Amino acid sequence: MRRLRAVAALATVTALAGATLTACGGGTSTGGEGSNASPKTLTYWASNQGPNIAADKKILTPELKKFEQQTGIKVKLEVIPWSDLLNRILAATTSGQGPDVLNIGNTWSSSLQATGALLPWDAKNFAAIGGKDRFVDAALGSTGTAGKDPAAVPLYSLSYALYYNKAMFKEAGISKPPATWDDLVADGKKLSKGGKWALGAEGSNLVNNIHQAFALGKQHGADFFDAQGKPTFTSHGAVSAVKQYVDFMAKNKIIAPGNAEYAQNQSLRDFAQGKTAMVLWQAAATTFEAQGMKPDEWGVAPVPVASGKPGAERQINSMVAGINLAVFENTDNLDGARKFVKFMTSDAEQAHLNKAYGSIPPVTAAQQDAAFDRADTAVLRDTLRKSAAPLPQVPNESQFETSVGTAIKKLFADAAAGRPVTTDSVMSELSKAQQQMPKS
Repeated sequence: MRRLRAVAALATVTALAGATLTACGGGTSTGGEGSNASPKTLTYWASNQGPNIAADKKILTPELKKFEQQTGIKVKLEVIPWSDLLNRILAATTSGQGPDVLNIGNTWSSSLQATGALLPWDAKNFAAIGGKDRFVDAALGSTGTAGKDPAAVPLYSLSYALYYNKAMFKEAGISKPPATWDDLVADGKKLSKGGKWALGAEGSNLVNNIHQAFALGKQHGADFFDAQGKPTFTSHGAVSAVKQYVDFMAKNKIIAPGNAEYAQNQSLRDFAQGKTAMVLWQAAATTFEAQGMKPDEWGVAPVPVASGKPGAERQINSMVAGINLAVFENTDNLDGARKFVKFMTSDAEQAHLNKAYGSIPPVTAAQQDAAFDRADTAVLRDTLRKSAAPLPQVPNESQFETSVGTAIKKLFADAAAGRPVTTDSVMSELSKAQQQMPKS
């Protein structure tokens, strides 16, 4: 998802998953499940995608007016910060007071699906918005548990890329960005000198820890869960992936020890200020520009893989990041909600909104817009198409982020303090993380 949200809020979803929940209706109306008792109104909870809530309202309000002109349906908009969004959604499922349509982080899809409060996107519902085949496969993979009808529809998509400082590379005599991890380490040792460092990290950012470990895990043949949804955090591949990531600080010495405490985009600030030469991140151009960095001062390349050629299976180099659009199942305006989803995922709106937010359209046709052919957006788009995979779509995904993300945070703290990070110590932390997972 675009903004890295509060994991403490995310962890609460499982306490409600599987319970008998009161599904949420639109506002205070009393129509029955899937009714059309309020055909002229919709309530929409949007996630905070822009630099602030005011910016989101400025972007979305004209589009909602356009929808009203086309359909006669008025949309009441509320933009909710990521720190509050999941708690608001969970409260709505129990109180019966909430929106008709809402944005959710795509990694929440399976957990929220387990509550039973969201409209399943079966063949009939997909047909009402133009068909399932309009969407990128990778984005559809982050809409709910495999084998079930999706719990939501992709709205904004993102993937990870390697951003690099052109001047720092030139000064170090490096002619191109690294394509393999061996190259990254070798280049990193040339760049880490004089108080400057090669690679930025967010060692205390649990969500970012998971994103990095997941992609590396795929490269080591690990999924962190087996086919039955049981955790496999101590597999050889998972241990190797986590150790490789922490070793950029512990062994290779290309990440500053202070990055172990970073949790709020400080690595992006360091990159923009020329203190760090590279950072692995989702769309970051607007952040760099806000920090005073000019677009021609940085370059972008695919995240490295062992072979140097991103692709499928062990060549995966990103999780599928993004936002999904969901409908509460007992909305009082089901027809209107479907029309709104159709509008928001239309080719024209997808191109417009994703350009505004710097994300990539999960609708294939909308990706043809020239805005997604720029050097930075093209890398994100091609990664999404060819070498990104969804995080595990299991009901306990939130605990995975919390427990394994915390294990990696602890290992970074060890590395920063000069304590050894070994295969055994990584195994120990991941074993503790696995023991914290709910028993199925």
